[in-house]
Amino acid sequence: MILCSGQEKPCHTCKSCLEFEGKSHPDFMLIEPEDGKTIKIETMRYLQEKIAEKPITSEKKVYIISECECMTREASNSLLKTLEEPPEYAVLILITSNESKLLTTIKSRCTKIYFRPIPEDKLIEYLKQNQIDEKMTENMIKQCEGSIGRALKIVEEKEKYLQIEELIQSLPKKDITQIWKQAEVLYQAKEDIISLLEYMIIVIYQLLKKQNKMCYINSIQIIEQTKQRFLQNANYDMTIDYLLLKLWEEFR
Repeated sequence: MILCSGQEKPCHTCKSCLEFEGKSHPDFMLIEPEDGKTIKIETMRYLQEKIAEKPITSEKKVYIISECECMTREASNSLLKTLEEPPEYAVLILITSNESKLLTTIKSRCTKIYFRPIPEDKLIEYLKQNQIDEKMTENMIKQCEGSIGRALKIVEEKEKYLQIEELIQSLPKKDITQIWKQAEVLYQAKEDIISLLEYMIIVIYQLLKKQNKMCYINSIQIIEQTKQRFLQNANYDMTIDYLLLKLWEEFR
């Protein structure tokens, strides 16, 4: 809409709209973590070079920095210079799901727009339209928390989530050494551990709704405490060991 030169925006027929829909718009740039983990200072320097050039097709230039919490400190400080004095034709959109990881100086220079979760029925409708609803369990849909992006990521990593469900089902049936072996998915998930712990809570909460047992309430509390330990940089493997032992004791 910002880039469109038609009267009703977006018109889908002007040169700007056609270029945007064809992913060849010279006045638009989407920046994402290069290796899936970080946005480096070199990327910000390139943005600064391009933003200094005047628009070619539209009256505005639009830059979207997705997952901007992945910027390195050097990249964040470099972006500050642009945010302080952006050209009048430039629109910078920073997207994040974790505002706490952004520098205060960056947040103070931005207008915050909060997005509410998509209602679950709308999310399911989207999944059906794209023929991926059958790939997700009810628990996985709840894990999405109204986010299509999160839903697509869960579909890609479905096997991890199925292993979590199987692990929880095994807790009352197997001894602790078998549980530790079965929980390889947790030991190897350093980057996604908080998401997997949150999924464990969802699975156990659904069990709690069916059977009002104290062990489920205690288990949720144990997982929440584990999340806090990770946020405090506790030893990773030892924390998983302790988590599984305490859950096993509750379920037994």
